[in-house]
Amino acid sequence: MKTYMVFDIGGTYIKYAVMNDQAKKLESGKIPTPQQGLDRFLTNITELVTKYKSLFDLEGIALSSPGAVDVNRGFIGGASAIPYIHGVGMTDLLKERTGLDVSIENDANCAALAEGWIGAAKETDYYICIVIGTGIGGSIVINQTILRGATLHGGEFGFMIMGNPPKHPLQSTWSRLASTRALIEEVEMRKSLAKGTLDGEAVFRLAEEGDPLVNECINQYYKKLAIGIYNLKYALDPKKILIGGGISKRSEVINGINQELKLLKDDISTLDIMVEACQFHNDANLIGALFHFLKLKGRVVTIF
Repeated sequence: MKTYMVFDIGGTYIKYAVMNDQAKKLESGKIPTPQQGLDRFLTNITELVTKYKSLFDLEGIALSSPGAVDVNRGFIGGASAIPYIHGVGMTDLLKERTGLDVSIENDANCAALAEGWIGAAKETDYYICIVIGTGIGGSIVINQTILRGATLHGGEFGFMIMGNPPKHPLQSTWSRLASTRALIEEVEMRKSLAKGTLDGEAVFRLAEEGDPLVNECINQYYKKLAIGIYNLKYALDPKKILIGGGISKRSEVINGINQELKLLKDDISTLDIMVEACQFHNDANLIGALFHFLKLKGRVVTIF
């Protein structure tokens, strides 16, 4: 049985799994993301690979990483909460230490690829995935291939300018107006709470308890999301639009966005625009990283 070592690099933890070519986890766990720097990071990864090499016939290593990932060079550009992983040839360094082939892909792209392989976009040849969290990001996927763009910024939907602020247009990007963080900060401001008082769970709990001000904020939040999604549909016209991020687990969020999308229709704007929730959450990046490795090697299997 072919097996692969898969890592999802996060700011707090590195999740790992030994997986087969059908995305079944045979072993899994997580370790704290090292704060000491690149050498400790590489050592920790190598130690895990060495451990599982003695238990499984590993065919390679697949990485999911934050940042602007150049998949051809194995290089992580941009910025993230882990500064030391940027600006180095990550795949070459790990291949030298482990002797295994290594692939790397951006974490949001991994999540989108997982959905196209065995998730909500399975057998869909053109879809977009919008990830809503601290900001808004995402991916454009055509025939199981990420549309990366000339500067690796394809899918950076959160940079769209959505309004007309009094000072500067960049103060009204979609991320600033319609991310989960934006919703939390709006509720805190409207309720005269200190910044950092609430999180997303607390906001929706207040709504469930019938707080009229919070419900008003959430309804406006759905409108802001719907407007951005409307723009993306008419600009890109994908077959499916998937919503990811922690907030996508809430069915009322998906329903609320779809209700607002229904209102953005008239005699000229006639498209029926709907969103669906991503199927995978915690394991999405691992599954997508594995898919990326298999695709590079021409080993992708169809899973029914």
